[in-house]
Amino acid sequence: MRILGIDHGEKRIGLAISDPMGFIAHGLPTIERINGKDYLKELADIIEEKDIGKIVVGLPKNMNDTIGKKAEEVLGFVEILRSNFAIPVITVDERLTTVRAYKAMSETKMSRKKKQKKVDMISAQLILQCYLDKLAHSPPDGRAGVR
Repeated sequence: MRILGIDHGEKRIGLAISDPMGFIAHGLPTIERINGKDYLKELADIIEEKDIGKIVVGLPKNMNDTIGKKAEEVLGFVEILRSNFAIPVITVDERLTTVRAYKAMSETKMSRKKKQKKVDMISAQLILQCYLDKLAHSPPDGRAGVR
């Protein structure tokens, strides 16, 4: 069983997948959110093809730990996932992952346009890797401080 990490955005859905052992997050191609495009079908195909057993979605809380407009949108997206897929869907705090993703790419010679296309995938990798790291250091009952 693998875990799918998601960075939800208005224009793109960043994706990452765990290795089979659940140690390392790898990026997957980003899903473009174009009007009329069925992103749920694409996610369903990935879930089936990659043997996904859990979905981890980044929740962009405010710096003061409150839920703002973006986080409300993500929670709505999470409910859509939960109603369409018969696997657990959880959220994890993703504050500053986009900033960290841009920082990780800052020393590359990629164009700004290429960076914008990759930032969602890298953000999803960071979200998933943080979750995997928490799992590795969590008590035996498997709780990793996630909702």
